[in-house]
Amino acid sequence: MSTALDPVVWLLFSLSRAFCSPLAVFIQIQGCIICLTLAIGWAFAAYVRNREINRMKDAMKGGNSFAFLYHDIRELEHSNQVNLPRVTVVMPLKGFGEHNLHNWKSQITSLYGGPLEFLFVVESTEDPGYHAVSRLLRDFKDDVDARVIVAGLSTTCSQKIHNQLVGVGKMHKDTKYVLFLDDDVRLHPGSIGALTAEMEKRPEIFIQTGYPLDLPSGSLGSYCIYEYHMPCSMGFATGGKTFFLWGGCMMMHADDFRQDNYGVVSGLRNGGYSDDMTLAALAGANKRLITSPPVAVFPHPLASDLSFSRYWNYLRKQTFVLESYISRVNWLMNRGLFSFHSYMSWGFVAPYLMAAIHVVAALEIYIKGYSYEETTCTTTGLLLTSCLAICTFTELLSMWNLTRIEVQLCNMLSPEAPKLSLDYYNWSMIFVAMLVDNFLYPISAFRSHFSQSINWSGIRYHLKDGKISKIERKKDRGPKFTDLGGKHLYGKKGAPPKASFLSSLSRSLCQWHQPKKYEV
Repeated sequence: MSTALDPVVWLLFSLSRAFCSPLAVFIQIQGCIICLTLAIGWAFAAYVRNREINRMKDAMKGGNSFAFLYHDIRELEHSNQVNLPRVTVVMPLKGFGEHNLHNWKSQITSLYGGPLEFLFVVESTEDPGYHAVSRLLRDFKDDVDARVIVAGLSTTCSQKIHNQLVGVGKMHKDTKYVLFLDDDVRLHPGSIGALTAEMEKRPEIFIQTGYPLDLPSGSLGSYCIYEYHMPCSMGFATGGKTFFLWGGCMMMHADDFRQDNYGVVSGLRNGGYSDDMTLAALAGANKRLITSPPVAVFPHPLASDLSFSRYWNYLRKQTFVLESYISRVNWLMNRGLFSFHSYMSWGFVAPYLMAAIHVVAALEIYIKGYSYEETTCTTTGLLLTSCLAICTFTELLSMWNLTRIEVQLCNMLSPEAPKLSLDYYNWSMIFVAMLVDNFLYPISAFRSHFSQSINWSGIRYHLKDGKISKIERKKDRGPKFTDLGGKHLYGKKGAPPKASFLSSLSRSLCQWHQPKKYEV
């Protein structure tokens, strides 16, 4: 190579030429394949969600103005509503944040026509969530069957699982289905009815689940969480059978808990860290069916002050769940997922680093007047970069399209709620978040693997052989806020104002769950 080359240009050109080796070309082509695979997956998910939108539109054209509840308006007749099974909704709470009141009210104002009870379960009366939800339930005491349960401290499993098990232990004796919800789930008026109808139609279903539609608040941390969840959305947008399970929304048979079928109670109680990973493993081991109906997508606005450090803490908790397991097969599956996700994450980021070198090298050569013949530079690098750019644009467009369709579906499923919008959608932030999140995932995963402990909402859990072996609650109680919702974890700062948050319309919707009011 000519020594007349500027040292910087020489270095860039050397790297660019190295990135044209067979292995480097393979990595860059692999990056294009990853982008296209994601684009195809999101396109299929968008097709499933859009099919549900078209069904609702067809029903409305046929005169059914309640299509957001039932496609067949005859389902609203009193004779059908009085036969609906009893459902108990169990919500483990921790802290209180800016979106909790709205979320809780969307849950208790369900338009499910059958017997329905809500159990809000807290660790202690010192939890800010206790004071907030207690005030809320006093406002709605004549409209809903709901109560707050104090579960006490967990000793053998995570606090969330402990709260869930205490909740199912207090459910009504006639309850047929139990629905576990996180306190950051914003339900649609017909969500409980849709989940129950599917359980009635297909008794072989073990668990029904859904998935959140993250709404970024504008910070890089919120976009990283949005980007992290989007690939998983493919597995929940099948419109039926799935192998994925989200702990924020799980409907199950109540008798499975009463009788400890398939070890659901013992599996969770004896060292369980993650509710959804444990139950998904039990479903796989016992060949039980998990489904996700197309209407089970829920708006999930992220905290307006969601910082990057809180995103990192959330990512740490997400990778840590792969360290928990209940059997040898479950361990092998988690190790496979750990390895595959880490490889694909850095396999996604590496081509962009190479592409950046190709582009900068070409620009330096052009700006400083070197000829491509003098540097013996080929066009291979720029060709690969162009292909990656096209694939990236296709991927981003497919992601945006799925988000657009899910926003439209959520708006149709909650006609009384303020309309969601994509006016804030920031393409550049999403691209940056894709690179940042995929770069950090393997780092977080390896740290979780070697630490075997995690701080979850101020409680430190230690794992041994995939199960919780030690729980530490220090006097300083750790961080003040949770990761996504920015909720206060301690003190009594969560008490809501006296004025009711919902309008009179929402109050009237709340009362519709009484069967006698479904006369058509």
